[in-house]
Amino acid sequence: MLAAAIQMEATVADVPVNLEKARRLIDEAAEAGAEWIALPEFFTTGIGFVPELATAALAPDGAATELLLESAARHGVNVGGSFLCRDPDGEVRNAFLLATPDGIAGRHDKDQPTMWENSFYIGGSDDGVIEAGELTVGAAVCWELMRTQTVRRLQGRVDLMIGGSGWWSIPAWSPAGMTRRIETRNAALARLAAESFSTFVGAPFIHAAHAGRLDCGTPWAPLAYHGYFQGGAVICEANGTVVARRDRTEGEGVAIGEIAPGRRVPLAQAPNGFWLHPRGAVLALTWHYQRVHGRRWYRRHVRGRSAATVASELAGLGS
Repeated sequence: MLAAAIQMEATVADVPVNLEKARRLIDEAAEAGAEWIALPEFFTTGIGFVPELATAALAPDGAATELLLESAARHGVNVGGSFLCRDPDGEVRNAFLLATPDGIAGRHDKDQPTMWENSFYIGGSDDGVIEAGELTVGAAVCWELMRTQTVRRLQGRVDLMIGGSGWWSIPAWSPAGMTRRIETRNAALARLAAESFSTFVGAPFIHAAHAGRLDCGTPWAPLAYHGYFQGGAVICEANGTVVARRDRTEGEGVAIGEIAPGRRVPLAQAPNGFWLHPRGAVLALTWHYQRVHGRRWYRRHVRGRSAATVASELAGLGS
């Protein structure tokens, strides 16, 4: 099959602009002949510690779902991506939806928010296995590619994997030499997580990504964040062979490659621990402190709030 992994440069928190970008890139991929198309996670909003994201979640049957359904039907393709979704219970989740020409085949909620993402949604508990016609598809997004539990829920069960990331850089704070070294490792880890994951599961992987600048606040810190998304939209065979890749420096666009769906014997063995790859001290520290901050922030400003209520609280959202 011909597959397409989309790389976006989202305008953070601007849903209408990002929906139009996604539509244009889906059209480009479909016109190139792609049968399966992946959008990155948060394709409607991008991600960062931006207070306006508190009002940016869409309904399960809202504009993001309509875009996926309309695109799949119009082009006769399968297309999936995740977005901030406010469910009827008042909670927001990072929901990956897979649309086929016949409708929505299934949904996967990302298992755990990453770092400042905790401020905007809660985790899910499904296995991410979606039946889509003749294929069984596994959904996984961003730091789910870093966890052994993702391998355990998908290994040997799926013919194809699809997902996307919004992985950001380490900011160039002082001391500059140290942060440059940490960012070099962070960029390498982002690439490794996406390009090696198929070898743990034993199925091809279509992985979309965000690229472009990111400027936002930093939780519980006076420093502003200035950085970028790592990019790296990639399509891999089950053995880890990269058949198409788009580097972050190439910006917005589409990576297209041919893959053979099907279940293979995994070439790599996941370790026994929680993490599939070592994070390093800085990412581990940031993971923990931003999780504590984010859960508190989410309870105060997002959970169960209507858009109008959240908008009236925007002046105090930095706390």
